[in-house]
Amino acid sequence: MTTTVNDLLRTYPADLGGVDRDAMATCIEECLACAQTCTACADACLSESTVAELTKCIRTDLDCADVCNATASVLSRHTGYDANITRSVLQACVTVCRACGDECARHAGMHEHCRVCAEACRSCEQACDELLAHLG
Repeated sequence: MTTTVNDLLRTYPADLGGVDRDAMATCIEECLACAQTCTACADACLSESTVAELTKCIRTDLDCADVCNATASVLSRHTGYDANITRSVLQACVTVCRACGDECARHAGMHEHCRVCAEACRSCEQACDELLAHLG
C-alpha cells in the first residue's frame, strides 16, 4: 500500500541500514493513528457523565498519545540513526500502549470510544513489537 510515509521512506537519499521500510512505515502510521485515537478518547471521556470514574483512563490516554507522537517523530528521522535510541523509544511505546489498551478495555463495555481506543493501542503495540523484531 502506498502512503505518504512509504513515499518518504522510499525517497530518503541515504541508506536506512537494512531497516524494513514496510515495518517502519506501518509503525509510524500506527503511532500517529493511536495518538489521534487516544486524544479523541480522552476528550470523549471528559464529556461522559461519569468523568470522575474515568480519570485514570484520561491520564493514560494522554500519556499514550504523547509517547506515540514522540515515537512517530523519532522513527521519522534517519540522519545520524542510533538503534539504541530507536529500540528504547519503541519499547516505551509498547509499554504505554499496553497500559492504555488495558485501561480502555476496562471501560469498553460502557464506552464505545474506549473500545475503539483499546483496539488502536493494541494495533500500535503490535506494530512497535514487529519493528523491534526487525531491528534485531
